[in-house]
Amino acid sequence: AKSGIARTFQNIALFKGMSVLDNIMTGRNLKMKCNFLLQALYWGPAQREEIEHRKKVEEVIDFLEIQHIRKTPVGRLPYGLQKRVELGRALAAEPEILLLDEPMAGMNVEEKQDMCRFILDLNDEFGTTIVLIEHDMGVVMDISDRVVVLDYGKKIGDGTPDEVRANQDVIDAYLGVAH
Repeated sequence: AKSGIARTFQNIALFKGMSVLDNIMTGRNLKMKCNFLLQALYWGPAQREEIEHRKKVEEVIDFLEIQHIRKTPVGRLPYGLQKRVELGRALAAEPEILLLDEPMAGMNVEEKQDMCRFILDLNDEFGTTIVLIEHDMGVVMDISDRVVVLDYGKKIGDGTPDEVRANQDVIDAYLGVAH
């Protein structure tokens, strides 16, 4: 996070007993300057700093349209909303580069559409570079400016979605031609 990079995980790694707000707030930890003692006492500079961090977290909550669940424990949320909270925690770090590991895994069509919209908006509105690892090729082709295709760890395609779709190596790999 200090280097401007944040990530999400394929398997959700949230604090299930904590609220949405508190989970997203953990994404701000490395941005906090006050020492542990001041934070524990919640005194002076630590109090002012937390107020500033909460403002940023509220902006993330608004962006992800999850105001109505901000106080809900994450463990009580459906899977798609948990994935959105995890994205929020990564966004709270204000990354320049965001690594998303299978953000659509396990989601229904509506949840995937929402997540795609948030990913595109992140790039358009904030200029955040998104590195997406995703097996849903429809999603990849729909939202990507550039696609890199790996087959057993070897790069077999690199270009625009249209270029990759027309790449014979990619066609062969995904149609099951023997290796």
